Amino acid sequence: MPRATAPAALRLIGGTGNGKDSGGRTVKPPLDFKRIPPEPPEWLSREALAEWERVVPEMSRLDILKPSDRAALAIYCENWATFVEASRIIANEGLTIEAKQGTLPHPAVGIARAAGREARTWAGQFGLTPAAENSFSAKESQKSDDNPFGG
Repeated sequence: MPRATAPAALRLIGGTGNGKDSGGRTVKPPLDFKRIPPEPPEWLSREALAEWERVVPEMSRLDILKPSDRAALAIYCENWATFVEASRIIANEGLTIEAKQGTLPHPAVGIARAAGREARTWAGQFGLTPAAENSFSAKESQKSDDNPFGG
């Protein structure tokens, strides 16, 4: 599966200025979507809604959200909620279970691992992982007046 390209707004944040990304390549302007955050679906679990409310303000500040991002954001948040729930089960019940076959990994271990991977993948789409964040500089540092290289 090809690697997804970061949204134009995120590529420009870490760019060299004048519509260029960090490698000096011209960033095509994004489609003219209305850049307002989507409303959370009413069916989100409590933990997923808490994650939505934690990440949406910062993503809104960066102007990367639009109403049609609702599904992708909901998938990210629900995967986070699944990871949290599985992690709580592991904390309460342990990493292993006893079965006829002997000691086995607790089923919640696999659930946490899968949900964590899925959440990390979706988080990267929104610039929410450390790797994605490191790809982009903070807006403020790019806009510094004493930057001799522009920006």
